[in-house]
Amino acid sequence: MPKNAHQEAASHHEDAAKAHRTAAEHHGKGNHAEGKKHSATALEHSGKAHEASKAANQKSQQQK
Repeated sequence: MPKNAHQEAASHHEDAAKAHRTAAEHHGKGNHAEGKKHSATALEHSGKAHEASKAANQKSQQQK
């Protein structure tokens, strides 16, 4: 079970990273409206990643 929890957390981290990179690209091109949209998506994924990481850690601790 912990392996799946860690994979879920990793997936959310990857989604957040992709959204952050996309936001940075748009901001770099001066398209701030689109950059803000992707920044909001990144923030959402980052929150999910944080929660999934905490859950995975708790599950790992229970396995000891």
